[in-house]
Amino acid sequence: MSPQRAAPAPAAEAVLQVLGLLARQAAPVSAAWLIRQTGLPRSSVYRLLAVLEEGGFVLRFPESRTYGLGVSAFELSQGYLRQEPLTRLGRPVLAALVDRVGESGHLAVLDGRDVLYVVEERAPGRPPLVSDVGVRLPAHLTASGRAMLAALPVAQVRALCGGRGPLSARTREPQTYTGLREELRAVRARGHAVEDGEVTEGLASVAVPVLDPTGWPAASVAVTYAAAEVRPDRQADLVAAVTAYAVELRRRLYTPHARPHRS
Repeated sequence: MSPQRAAPAPAAEAVLQVLGLLARQAAPVSAAWLIRQTGLPRSSVYRLLAVLEEGGFVLRFPESRTYGLGVSAFELSQGYLRQEPLTRLGRPVLAALVDRVGESGHLAVLDGRDVLYVVEERAPGRPPLVSDVGVRLPAHLTASGRAMLAALPVAQVRALCGGRGPLSARTREPQTYTGLREELRAVRARGHAVEDGEVTEGLASVAVPVLDPTGWPAASVAVTYAAAEVRPDRQADLVAAVTAYAVELRRRLYTPHARPHRS
């Protein structure tokens, strides 16, 4: 039996529409812009803005006659972070991926020039890994980091990784920024990132980014395996599985009322 759909609540939907529009802008916007974007009556938008301003969710800038998010909206975002939705929703997805492919998996986020591993799921009998929850590694060295860097604007990657000197290395000759730029171009073309022996000799990884609704890389899903044991057709299977579970995590994070997907 399919769940009953909640009865429409026009006022609540209008509030969420206005807050969502404000959250996606880089700067405060005018009421006239909100009226055009929402299609709501002018009087309704001004009433909504007044109520939201009183509650601290909207801040009005009198000089420019514009509106932006207020401190109450900031408190909501901090509450979202404290509840760690990425970790809570990502752990069962990663566990299901590891069960399916029989290789160890990772969920990581980008933190400056590093990747930070937030969920690790070890497959029985597989090689030990240097990554673990809370471990940081240079983003340009890892499949997880490359998957997320490739989704960033080029200027942002240059600001993070550009420079005159070579990038840091572990097992190979240091890579240049030009080399990284070419690698990220290949990642964008393939739709997934790879790494082979650059973090640990003999181990390789594939990773796929989890993009938020704006296209920003919120995280990446990856598996690591013994390179000598995996033939090209098996690697293709791993890429397909990682891609499917990255899509599933994105669905759980950003699709309202998303239910677990049975693979």
